Amino acid sequence: MNTRDLDPRTAIVAKRLQGCARVLAVTGGKGGIGKSMIAALSALTSARKGLRVGLFDLDLTGPCSHMILGAECGFPAEKGGILPPEVAGIKLMSVAHFSGAQPAPLRGDDLSSAILELLCITLWGDLDLLILDMPPGIGDATLDVLALAPRCEFLVVCTPSAVVQRTVARTTQFLKDQQANIVGVVENLSTGDTAETQALAQDAGVPFLGAVPLDVALEQASGCAEPLAATAAAAAVAKLDY
Repeated sequence: MNTRDLDPRTAIVAKRLQGCARVLAVTGGKGGIGKSMIAALSALTSARKGLRVGLFDLDLTGPCSHMILGAECGFPAEKGGILPPEVAGIKLMSVAHFSGAQPAPLRGDDLSSAILELLCITLWGDLDLLILDMPPGIGDATLDVLALAPRCEFLVVCTPSAVVQRTVARTTQFLKDQQANIVGVVENLSTGDTAETQALAQDAGVPFLGAVPLDVALEQASGCAEPLAATAAAAAVAKLDY
């Protein structure tokens, strides 16, 4: 039996997630592919469609969702648990609320315990969609999410890079081996030709959801929800059917 199964917090996490109609993990298996931007834009565009949305930045050692959305760091309010602050209609939980600009080096059991603790203490309430911004790689965080949120769906982010595509192919196969529900693959930083990513998705037996263009406006828009929502990348994310 896994020690997680004996931890009373595991049962509490299940209760915390009861009010979330869908839990969607945005992953890619590699850093630098714009995964956090896709997660943030997915949350932003979903909120603008009228959905009740939460975003949990699970990259505990390098969180950036708060910077993308322009959320101010500060200890969240408490009322029987942590109430995630809202930014642009999104309930946002990030370790940055607690650590600020200070580094938070974690590994192994410490990382798993931190994820479990944050899931345990966060009061999401009723949500239509909870998005998990996964850290790079397919390590402990992915295994923890699979165990703690078994109905979680996975959106896999790819780019036109051959190196990234090989990594994403391995990530997708790993998720399939774990019997995870993969909603599809999206090509980020796209320059137009998506043939290779479409072939990757077909080989993996998962849907190809579409492409998000390489958008130079994102850098300037990052940090403010209104300009972000007006970018071509946001418009493309809003059209993804997952």
